Amino acid sequence: MNRVFVTLSLAIFSCVLASAQVRPRVAEEKTSAVPPAPPSFKAKYEGGVLGYNRKLDGMLQFDDANGRLVFRDKQGKEVFSLPYRAIIAAFADTRSRRPTAATVIGSIPAPYGANIPAWFVRKKYRYLTLQFSDPDTNVSGVTSFKIDDKQLLASALNTLAAKAGLEQRGEAFVRKRDRQM
Repeated sequence: MNRVFVTLSLAIFSCVLASAQVRPRVAEEKTSAVPPAPPSFKAKYEGGVLGYNRKLDGMLQFDDANGRLVFRDKQGKEVFSLPYRAIIAAFADTRSRRPTAATVIGSIPAPYGANIPAWFVRKKYRYLTLQFSDPDTNVSGVTSFKIDDKQLLASALNTLAAKAGLEQRGEAFVRKRDRQM
């Protein structure tokens, strides 16, 4: 009698589990719209514009009156600008790297492997990367700006793409080339 009860219980239990797995899952839709970016926000210039080789802390500003994206240093002085029409592609990039402090701590000799946890420390760095080609100066290149906040990066990317007239292709925004025949 016990064997029959156990067998019957296992059969019922497995049927319940199987039916729970058969139910279709409903995918949640992402309906959250990205809010527009503020007119200016903190960013760190990482390089890529001809004549500006140093990394600089400052602010990115949308200058709609003149149709350009302006980078200003900490004092508010304009360092350089990119016309909206010169931006060919824009995308958000995330890189995971070990911070400098973790690298230093991981390389210091310590007894009993006390520095080993520092080898596994990683931090995400977020970048707004722009590919540009300025027809006035015939200068082109790729530049990037480090932005700390994930939501700010997404809103800055979407706002810039809208102002520059770029179209979305996957995770990036690109300018369609004019076809002349």
